[in-house]
Amino acid sequence: MRDLLFKNLTSSDGKRKVISSSEITDKEGVHSIIRRHFICLVQEVKDNKTAQPLPYLYVLKERNTRLHKEKFFCRLKGGMYALSNNKVFLITFIHSLKISLVSISGVSQHYVEEDIP
Repeated sequence: MRDLLFKNLTSSDGKRKVISSSEITDKEGVHSIIRRHFICLVQEVKDNKTAQPLPYLYVLKERNTRLHKEKFFCRLKGGMYALSNNKVFLITFIHSLKISLVSISGVSQHYVEEDIP
């Protein structure tokens, strides 16, 4: 089984864009959920006082061997300047990736353990 969901949203003025995707699969005894998000914001720079944001990277990995689960999360933020038609623009962005892996046998076993008093 495989479920896919894609979203592509753009603001009315075209300066903000959000792209996201979600994929859920059950393959070879593993239930996996993968979510990706990309957000982009474009601003025209009128003066030189607008500072470029500092790059930022955050990574988190969790592993639970008892419940047969693994989670991974990564977020990257940054920005860059671009020149178009003699105008300077600041483009800021955020990328995020979230992966969740669960053993299908671990899922059913986990629910059985919780139900027992």
